[in-house]
Amino acid sequence: MKTVYFDHAATTPVDERVLETMTPYFTEHYGNANSPHQLGNNAKVAVEEARENIAEIIGAEPAEIIFTSGGTESDNCAIKGVVNATGKTEVITSPLEHHAVLHTAEALKQSGAKPVYVQPDEKGIIHPEQVEEAINEDTAMVSLMHVNNEIGSINPLKEISEICKKHDIPFHSDTVQSVGKIPVDVEELGLNFLSISGHKIYGPKGIGVLYMRHATPWLPWMHGGSQERRRRGGTLNVPGIIGLAKALELSVEEMDDHRTHFEKLRKQLVEGLDERFGDRYQINGDVENGVPHIINISFLDPSGDGLDGEMLLLNLDVEGICVSNGSACTSGAMEPSHVLEGIGLDSKTANSSIRVSLGKQNTLEEIDYFLEKLEIVVNRMMSTAKA
Repeated sequence: MKTVYFDHAATTPVDERVLETMTPYFTEHYGNANSPHQLGNNAKVAVEEARENIAEIIGAEPAEIIFTSGGTESDNCAIKGVVNATGKTEVITSPLEHHAVLHTAEALKQSGAKPVYVQPDEKGIIHPEQVEEAINEDTAMVSLMHVNNEIGSINPLKEISEICKKHDIPFHSDTVQSVGKIPVDVEELGLNFLSISGHKIYGPKGIGVLYMRHATPWLPWMHGGSQERRRRGGTLNVPGIIGLAKALELSVEEMDDHRTHFEKLRKQLVEGLDERFGDRYQINGDVENGVPHIINISFLDPSGDGLDGEMLLLNLDVEGICVSNGSACTSGAMEPSHVLEGIGLDSKTANSSIRVSLGKQNTLEEIDYFLEKLEIVVNRMMSTAKA
């Protein structure tokens, strides 16, 4: 059976060029980068070259790059590190953030700190004036994602950072869904912290970056050895670091070509949805200004109720189509996506959503195949709902 993968916001396949770059560090150059002998030194040199390359790509200094296990750890490190260093009790964020930020901010309540939520508009965007209104003497930091992982909306980080700078508040952004897909420069955006994950840009899983601007108040969250200038203990994942650096390099070099490709795929997808479903579907998020590779779609039956998104996903999976759902199953009960509820969708519409996230290897033929199978599945589900 044909398999069509439209879940690249969840993870991406490792680019063959990335794998080729990594392979020698599993076999030939396998030394611990903190060991004093030649094999260890060879690994250390490769790590530092990767650090320099990553720093140059995002406009940072090499010493500002800390290697982590991925985006979740980077988010935890940034938020907990600033709160612990400043002793302040409030973290400004939004209800649309990834759970790596939301759950971290909520966990601060155990130590007497708390999240303060600024509300998005109906497109999922946080506006600078909202952030300024929320800042007070207890504010430790602001943490807002660059591109939303469910609906693709883009936050105006540069404008928000100007507000943070005016009030001398550190600004962190989870850029897991933006790095390698749209331009990201820490100086241009005015960030103090930034999180990156390798497996979202055709690199390996289990490796990420926390960018930390010099002189920003911060204490290490993870302790152990002297690695990463005592900022993050633990043996360095040398193959992962090499792979992340190569994946980021390729993603940025090919960014314009990929964006053009995504726009073609998205155009064909939307035209096909219009033709086949008319007013029975809607796209959620910032349709005009969001990233082109993430499309969140809800389906409505003739009575105006939403379809069962979980069942829609499972039916598409039977047809070999891999998409994700805007809802999560917790303790056997369907819960609407916190992102879709956060932009004002009712629970029925939110529960009827699927996320299509495109990748560089997807084709127009795959879009057509998806539309063909989607129409069959949706029509069958609507017929069953009527009965």
